[in-house]
Amino acid sequence: MLTDTHCHINVMVKKSFDAPLTIAEIKSAAPIIHDAQKHGVTIIINVGTSAIESENCVALAREYPSLYATVGIHPNDCTATWQKDFAHIKKLVAQKEENKIVGIGECGIDRHYPGYDLQRQNDAFRAQIDLALEHNLGLVVHSRDAYDETLRTLEEYKGQIKKATMHCFSYDQAFADEAIAMGFFIGIDAPITYPKNDALRNVVKSLDLRHIVLETDAPFLPPQEFRGKQNHPKYLAIVAQCISELKKESVESVAQQTTKNAKLLFGLE
Repeated sequence: MLTDTHCHINVMVKKSFDAPLTIAEIKSAAPIIHDAQKHGVTIIINVGTSAIESENCVALAREYPSLYATVGIHPNDCTATWQKDFAHIKKLVAQKEENKIVGIGECGIDRHYPGYDLQRQNDAFRAQIDLALEHNLGLVVHSRDAYDETLRTLEEYKGQIKKATMHCFSYDQAFADEAIAMGFFIGIDAPITYPKNDALRNVVKSLDLRHIVLETDAPFLPPQEFRGKQNHPKYLAIVAQCISELKKESVESVAQQTTKNAKLLFGLE
């Protein structure tokens, strides 16, 4: 049994971003979920990136028993009106059980693209950390080209964060150690299969399985053998196999421990 802790089926089933899912699009997710289940992926967490996409994640979670939702504002979607979007997200969280909301995010800091507003990203990041803590929900952190900035913000919450994941981990061993000390799981996805990613593979070799959760980030970041094509939650098995080989553990052990971690992270029975 595998758990995809970070997926965007809401993006996979439609052509335009930040548009509400239609009933037909919600129904069209069924084959994706079925294919994933055939490959052993029995739980999928769809991750929100904006107010509308968070709504879409909730809609999918309410339709399919194996799906759950997180709600949040991605740093690259953090506009000048982010507080209005955040108010809507808080309304969704107020009905978290009915909406099958198990986490907040993805939120964080992203300095990759020019024109970012670091202060705005930080303000939204802190607001979402506070919301996760208030509701005892898992925190999904996105950090890209923001090594120091991310750690600096998280240091403010040291000792408070108990359930969190560093999504699509791409930093070094020192960052991983810091994150784990703060209570984070390390999210590993298909970039671990990329030929030039020895640094990430070395970090994963050093980590205890108790600190790892599996992700696809589908439809983004497909495994090496599917580069240039849409990623899919069924490919999580490839990530598990790669970790199994790196750590000289059985695939079953990887699946069992990472699913146990995912259930702790998101409070799943």
